[in-house]
Amino acid sequence: MSLKKDINVLRRKLMRSLTKNVGSSQFDKNVDLTKVKFKKILISRPNPRLGNQLLITPLLQEVITTFPDCEIDLFVNGGLAPIIFKNYTNINRIIQLPRKPFKDLTKYVKGWLSLKKYSYDIVINVVENSSSGRLSAQFVSSKYKFFGDDVDDIQLKHNHYKHIAKYPVYNFRHYLTKLGFKENNSPIPNLDLKLSDSELAEAKKTLQSIVQNNKKTICIFTFATADKCYSESWWAPFYDRLKAEYSDYNIIEVLPVENVSQIGFKAPTFYSKDVREIGALIANTEVFIGADSGIMHLASASKATTVGLFSRDNINMYAPYNKNSVAINTNTENIDNYITVLDKILR
Repeated sequence: MSLKKDINVLRRKLMRSLTKNVGSSQFDKNVDLTKVKFKKILISRPNPRLGNQLLITPLLQEVITTFPDCEIDLFVNGGLAPIIFKNYTNINRIIQLPRKPFKDLTKYVKGWLSLKKYSYDIVINVVENSSSGRLSAQFVSSKYKFFGDDVDDIQLKHNHYKHIAKYPVYNFRHYLTKLGFKENNSPIPNLDLKLSDSELAEAKKTLQSIVQNNKKTICIFTFATADKCYSESWWAPFYDRLKAEYSDYNIIEVLPVENVSQIGFKAPTFYSKDVREIGALIANTEVFIGADSGIMHLASASKATTVGLFSRDNINMYAPYNKNSVAINTNTENIDNYITVLDKILR
């Protein structure tokens, strides 16, 4: 398993070194915007992870707000996109690469070739160091190509430029000013799963069947990948403290697809493989607490107040930022600090 991981890391580094100079953003300062219609737009984010796909929802909202009648094609990886973007009505086509290309080489090749079926007014590579993203932007036919490269003067202007959900929006706005559009300084959109009223109502019933009382609910998620996953010995005292401090609240645990619990299943649990069901349930709780993970971003995209637990030095890139949400550096803070944060949210 370690050898496979090392090979994948090496492959990614090699591809990034080969593609880092592929393409450059294209602008025509002489264009007459009164005669140009930005209708067909391609957004490229070929990464299969739940969190990384949710993190492009602010850019999607920004593009749709700017061009309300546009048709958006998404170039993605894996099978989650049709579920995540189900209620984004401007999305026309989702081009999906298989997660394991060498196991489904025909589908992989067809995915790339399908990019050539249409020409676009704008193509946006969301993340600058995505090898496949840069190649796809270079590969397609488009009037304007934005490769997502860092823009120094924007970094100086915005403190949160490095956030992986925000800098694509800042870059998109910057590119548009190059085309003559008026500068846009409105707040960056939040992550948004666009849950329907019916999904939220059904999840409310599900939550009620779990807690069977009228108290408000705290939701925890104790799992994460690799070294982002806190141990049982870390979670045990924190969970005990939560129970003691917030006895007037329910505490439920959303379980990962692996169906494991770092608190030994001591709390009432909810298990589902449907990310929209999970998101809708979390949306019906008062606060979500969990490590940096796809489910943390799902909580944020479900509009729940989110407390993200970070053990890596990547808070500036991934911190939840919607509705009183906060990121905690668990290397420098302790349980007392966590409770202080939660008090501000709950009390």
